[in-house]
Amino acid sequence: MKQALLIVDVQAGLFLADPPPHQAEAVLERINDLAGRARAAAVPVLYIQHDGEPGSLLEPDSLGWQLHPGLQRGAGDWLVHKTASDAFQGTELAPLLRRLGVEELFVSGYATEFCIDTLVRRAASEGFAVRLVGDAHTTKDRPVLSAEQIIAHHNWLLAQLIQPQRPVQVLSAQQVQFSA
Repeated sequence: MKQALLIVDVQAGLFLADPPPHQAEAVLERINDLAGRARAAAVPVLYIQHDGEPGSLLEPDSLGWQLHPGLQRGAGDWLVHKTASDAFQGTELAPLLRRLGVEELFVSGYATEFCIDTLVRRAASEGFAVRLVGDAHTTKDRPVLSAEQIIAHHNWLLAQLIQPQRPVQVLSAQQVQFSA
């Protein structure tokens, strides 16, 4: 199966905030390592960037909207803009993945309980084989759960989704194997 790496919402306003997301630096390092390994295997790397409402933290062209300056982007990487938690909704993501012949997605980024969860579920429903990189997505503490609890919960929960043809798998960054 042709693969792609998706890097979701790793944007300055979200990662450089005070406080930053849980283990933000380690997650960013893992994402950069994954992207480098994907490129070396000729696997497409796609950045998903959230375009927020006017006046919001992620308003297009604002400092917070920019992709994190620590991301090591490649010249051939793709960029997809979204306006909802669902990266497929009203975007070019599905047509681009189909055009590239992608069947298997490795998912990383921010925020575990919002955009990552929605992307994993939607991608699985769209027929993609989904591999959530369990230590390469993150979030912040929320009023009801800590970030660590949210991440652990979603890693467990998403691996339990009933997808008979292509079950969702949760892998560590070290377990990811890219192949052209």
